[in-house]
Amino acid sequence: MQTVAIIPAGGAGKRMASGVPKQYLPLAGVPVLVRTLRAFQLAGAVDEILLAVPEGDVGEVRETIVARWRLSKVGRVVAGGPERQDSVRNALQHVREEHGIVLVHDGVRPFIGGDLIGRVVAAAEAFGAATVGVPVKETVKEAGGDGWVIRTVARDGLWLTQTPQGFRREILVAAYDRAAQDGFRGTDDASLVERMGTPVRMVPGEVDNIKLTTPEDFALGEVLVRRFPSESAL
Repeated sequence: MQTVAIIPAGGAGKRMASGVPKQYLPLAGVPVLVRTLRAFQLAGAVDEILLAVPEGDVGEVRETIVARWRLSKVGRVVAGGPERQDSVRNALQHVREEHGIVLVHDGVRPFIGGDLIGRVVAAAEAFGAATVGVPVKETVKEAGGDGWVIRTVARDGLWLTQTPQGFRREILVAAYDRAAQDGFRGTDDASLVERMGTPVRMVPGEVDNIKLTTPEDFALGEVLVRRFPSESAL
């Protein structure tokens, strides 16, 4: 059974103030997307990568990202859609029968290690569906639109969800087909699977596995890169 990783990277509105899409911004001199893809390139549990990028970027990404950085596991660069869910659905059209496990990982989440990737693959194989997360540590309060606190929410059992998320191929394909039929938009892939009644296994994640979406995230990312000498030397 082979494992394919789908990496959706960019969509409508995914730009910083500089106008450069976040996935192409440099992190210690190397594009964020390169660092993310390299993590899956080096992961022994992953056999192939499907990369989804904005339609107008497909040719350039093949040359300046995939070929230049020798990312040999990237089997195909496909045109994404307006939103993340559309991009993953487009990439799913290229998943083959031998791909028994499908991972989905954010293109701007570069600090992911091979050990965690392997644990998600193992959980998906064993349970059918798995996601990654870290337990909520802060006090959680629900507030109304007027700014007044409604209640304090018990944090026991609450997790902040990350990626990669992993699924048996037939489960994820069925979940995406159902979502398309129903016009349902989820916040992550696991939510599409959950609404079909399929249980999803939680895999303990890592606090460094952050998603780079704000200037503050990129500042933290520059610090995290320095913790990994092999990455900073790219």
